[in-house]
Amino acid sequence: MSRQPGLFETGAAPAPRRRASRAGDVRPARESPLLEAPALPLDIRLGTSSWFFPGWRGLVYDGVHPQVTLSRKGLEAYGQIPLLRTVSLDRTFYAPISTAAYAQYASQVPEHFSFVVKAPALVCDAVMRDEEGRGKIANPHFLDAALATREFVLPCLEGLKAKAGPLVFQISPLPRGLAEESWLLIDRLEAFFGALPRELAGQTPLYALELRNPELLTPRLMRMLGRAGVRYCVGLHDRMPEVERQEAALKALDGEEAGPLVVRWNLHRGFLYQTAKQRYEPFDRLVDEDGETRRVLARMATAAYKARQRVWITANNKAEGSAPLSLLELAREIAKAIG
Repeated sequence: MSRQPGLFETGAAPAPRRRASRAGDVRPARESPLLEAPALPLDIRLGTSSWFFPGWRGLVYDGVHPQVTLSRKGLEAYGQIPLLRTVSLDRTFYAPISTAAYAQYASQVPEHFSFVVKAPALVCDAVMRDEEGRGKIANPHFLDAALATREFVLPCLEGLKAKAGPLVFQISPLPRGLAEESWLLIDRLEAFFGALPRELAGQTPLYALELRNPELLTPRLMRMLGRAGVRYCVGLHDRMPEVERQEAALKALDGEEAGPLVVRWNLHRGFLYQTAKQRYEPFDRLVDEDGETRRVLARMATAAYKARQRVWITANNKAEGSAPLSLLELAREIAKAIG
């Protein structure tokens, strides 16, 4: 097997490989503009939130495939696009999955690939919600470290092995009373992260915290994350402050030298999720370009790269209209910033 470039080498992952096609196969797009992306260092990993969008025909996939087919068979083709070196496993937020399911995902992607994995709402949401997303009663499992270890951390690491990237605990929007007592929640978060395993299945997991309540984004939280050895996940969402403020918070956590960078570019600023979805479907072109966010993310990625740290940035279709094309433009910004 040929050696992959190291941290300070630049080079694309192998080009999509040709294999005999079978009925129902999903193949990577051969004429995709993504194949024109600049070659970034392999420890700068860009990817999308999930992978099963029929509108990505010609960008990620050849041919027309229904979403259910892409969900089951599209990841292997996705992983053959050199630009796409990570993906956010979002389904794990809605319910835990088994070690075997994680292993199946790992078997479909190249060795250099690394997953961003969302922890289940079972331990990340303070309330139990109905089908409309309305909080009904308090969640007795909220920030239960033993449950999180058993249902999430252990099967994830055992299944993905070396392909496990950041394990992201996205704390869902908090009920008013709990949000107003932010100092108590920060103490609970510190106890929670302190009780998660530091080493498991022969690996040292990288934990990250993503917020949906801007009032929690405080120096006190950053000091806690520093003590706990947990990364702050930059979450670009209508509920959260602009990217520059989150960049400043990350600098407060890291001090002089950047740490590993975890970013989830979720939503175009000023839009609600459903509004963006309706505006951007079928997610095959950029509709509302956000050049300033790209420039800031490129600056952050460059700082982490120069500090010899790993980078994971995932983009959602609701950020600009088409996640793969957002990443293509971001890759160009990063290449320019690295020089």
